[in-house]
This record gives sequence, C-alpha cells and structure tokens, in this order.
Amino acid sequence: MKDILFLEGKFQEKIWGGNKLKTIYGFDIPSEKTGEYWAISDMDEMSSTILNGSYKAKSLQEVYRDDRELFGNPKSQTFPLLVKIIDASDDLSIQVHPDDKMAKELEDSRGKTECWYILNEDVSSIIYGLKVDSKQEAIKLIDQRRWKDLLKEVKTHKGDFFLVKAGTVHAIKKGSLILEIQQASDITYRLYDYDRKDKFGKLRELHLEKSKQAIKILPNNQNIDLIKDGNLTMRILTDNEYFKVIEKTINSSYDFSKEIPYSLFAVIEGSGDISVNDKAYKLNKGDFFILTTKVNEYKIEGDLTLVESIAKD
Repeated sequence: MKDILFLEGKFQEKIWGGNKLKTIYGFDIPSEKTGEYWAISDMDEMSSTILNGSYKAKSLQEVYRDDRELFGNPKSQTFPLLVKIIDASDDLSIQVHPDDKMAKELEDSRGKTECWYILNEDVSSIIYGLKVDSKQEAIKLIDQRRWKDLLKEVKTHKGDFFLVKAGTVHAIKKGSLILEIQQASDITYRLYDYDRKDKFGKLRELHLEKSKQAIKILPNNQNIDLIKDGNLTMRILTDNEYFKVIEKTINSSYDFSKEIPYSLFAVIEGSGDISVNDKAYKLNKGDFFILTTKVNEYKIEGDLTLVESIAKD
C-alpha cells in the first residue's frame, strides 16, 4: 500500500523552545525546551519516518529517493518542502533567509521562502518586514542598532497567515505556535539576538554581513481567496513559485478529486476519517500525511480543518 503515507517527525530542542508540542498535541518531546517538530522532512538525520503500509519504518528520504514515481517523477533530487510546527516560549532571533541565487552561491543550498499559519490560541506577535523603504536606510539602522526604528511588529491571531519571502527580515515572538511550510533548506542568517547567551554563557553567533546581503525590501500585501462548496470551506493562502497552501475545513463530509501528483497534509483541528482507494484511516489533530500519485479521489468525513501544501519543484 503506497497511496497514503502517514509520517512521524523529529524534534529539535531550542533555547527559546517550550512544551506545547506535548500539552497540545500529546507528542513525546525530549525536553521542556522543544522548539520544533519537523513533521514532513527528508533532510538527512531529520528525515521523517513512514508509519504505515509498504514503507513502514523507512525514512521519507529513502522513499523519495527510491520510488520517485509516487511523487510524479519530479525533477528535484531532494524533497522540495519542509513542514514543521514551531513552539516559541521566548522570542526567536531577528533573522533573514537568502534567495535561491545567494543560497546556491554561498551555501550550495536552496533558498528559503517560507510561510506561517498561526496556531496559538492567545494573541501573540511577529516581526514581519521593516519600517523603512530602502535597503540603504535599513543597513544604516542596523549599523546603529536602532532596532525599534527598523523592525515592524504585527499582532497575530489563530488562523492568520503570512508569506515570508526570502529576503524578508522576520522573527517569531514569544507565545507563538506556528505551522511553517517552507522550501527544504535550513539556512538562516541571524541579524540580532537580543545579546542573548547560550547554555554555555556565550553570545549566539550572528551573520551580519550575510544578513545585510540577503535583505530585500518587499511588499507584504497578500490576497487570500475564500471558496465555499457545500460542506467544504477553502482558503487559498498562497500560490507562489515554490508552493501552494490551502486551508480546508470540512463539516460532515466531502469528496475530493486530486489532479496533482502528490500533496502534503497537516490536521490542524478536529478529527475524522479519510477514505482512500476503499480503505478508511483515522485522522486526528497533529497528524501529518502525504497523498501520492496512487490517489485520484479521496473522501474526508468528520469536522476538521487541514492545511494542504503542494510543491512546485
């Protein structure tokens, strides 16, 4: 059985991490400083593990390498997307990611455009872009360490969505719980970290020159399209050059036709069942799965919200 792949991810402990991955999702986290759950990943030691079917106990990296037909025989030699949950019990560093060109030249990597779907129940905030209109002015304020004059802070509420294009200065703030979908890259340049020290008493490494090079002044306007069809409500959150992301809320049941090779799913709220090729599977909050090329139609029953991600690579 290769039509639906349920996945178990891996955790990363962070200086700013917390315990919400345990208290909200019931995951067996390694410590009270668990910052990230890499739910859908093929990135080396952080590759997800398949939980069911013909590939049970294999890594997503192995499956993507050895059975590319399941994913429509894509050109990309490595899985193009990374899906994770981020739990911030403290502020993350002010950071920026390089675009494809810069990342290839300096790091031999993909660039990192990402997006955030807000999960936290209580209001929090993020750093999302700059208050200035030119890169020259931005660099001047960075050199003067005038962070309040530079950084744009935005309040966030559950269900909000933000596309963070490569080159956008950004940071996740304390109290945030976020579903992140991104290009499969782990390249991050820290611009500022509040003069915070690690567990060894050392200031965390910054990447000032690379950060300045990576920064772009980009508009943050985005349109979210709403579509309703019977028991289904969809929000098209983004449709950019790297991925398309759709929020799907099902009330009772809905029959879907699948016209793309494969797609990734995160169960955000609720519970129910998904029927694929005459077999039903339970779905619960915190489940992650991939529908492969073996699926043309599927049915979801229950009251639940899912976020679907579709790679363009």
